[in-house]
Amino acid sequence: MDTRYTRHARRRARGAIRPAAIAIVAVVAVLAAASWFLIIKPHQELMDTEAGGHPSTPVQAGTVAPPPPANVGAMSINQLLAEARKAVNEQRLLAPAGNNAFEFYLKVLEKQPGNQVASDALRETFPVGASVAEQSINQRDFNDAQRQIDLLAKADPANYTLTILRSKLDAQRKLQDREQQQASDKEKAAQLAAQKAASDKAEADRQAAEAQQRTLAEQQQRAAQARLAQQQQQSEARQQQAAATTAAASDSGAAGGTHGPVLVRNVNPRYPTTAVRANQEGWVEVTFTITPEGNVDDVKVVDAEPRHVFDRAAVEAVSRWKYQPATQNGTPIASQDKRRIVFKLN
Repeated sequence: MDTRYTRHARRRARGAIRPAAIAIVAVVAVLAAASWFLIIKPHQELMDTEAGGHPSTPVQAGTVAPPPPANVGAMSINQLLAEARKAVNEQRLLAPAGNNAFEFYLKVLEKQPGNQVASDALRETFPVGASVAEQSINQRDFNDAQRQIDLLAKADPANYTLTILRSKLDAQRKLQDREQQQASDKEKAAQLAAQKAASDKAEADRQAAEAQQRTLAEQQQRAAQARLAQQQQQSEARQQQAAATTAAASDSGAAGGTHGPVLVRNVNPRYPTTAVRANQEGWVEVTFTITPEGNVDDVKVVDAEPRHVFDRAAVEAVSRWKYQPATQNGTPIASQDKRRIVFKLN
């Protein structure tokens, strides 16, 4: 056979195969698309419906849940699956307790551990359930969040999402505890500040009252000392007059130059502060010795009213008095005297 004829026949054969291959590929693509829309997709939708709805359906808060079915333990598997699908459709995936999809599906698995519908539904709805539990954590409904996490753990105990949820729940609980502690500390600090303010005010009022009492006592003491000074001046004037009379009598012809002691300097007693505050008055009667030098010595209290109140002030004052000593035949001699010191406020 001619070689040129053979090559020409081969080229014609390859040209005929190429359009046929394209047509076959197109037919396969059309059949695949038809299978997706007519067989696979409806089958998946059916499985989703049997499993309780699309797993990505969000759960919204605030939905009023119907009352839970009576005697759940006596329900059949089909009844439990129906209740589970209803709960998913009504967005009751994990709540309320006793009337949610997860509990119904778990109940199915208790009755029939190998139930494929319940297992697939729990697996497919697990991510949405985790989101619901996270929402409860964020809303700080910690008890319900813990219950929801426990339900998720029954469905898939090895899922790593549970570790994340538990960590977040623990962190939120600790955060709430810290916030409550801080609020408690602030409240205690406010109470302590109020107590301190009240205590400071009471202390200030007490100090003001004490200062007022001290001022009043000082005024009374100054007034009493002024009266004592006036009385003392009057007494000194009388004594000086008596001394002058005595001196005149001596000069006029006392033969032996003998006369009694004459007070030449009188010191007013200090009115005791305690007596001023107590508004007390009284007197002290003392005896003492007048030395030949005119000093006062050996002062003794012989009587007082009231006792032991004005004694010290009277003794201190009399001890500082100064006398012209008594003389006998012109010679100074020691002598005795007795006086009553009066303490009076008015």
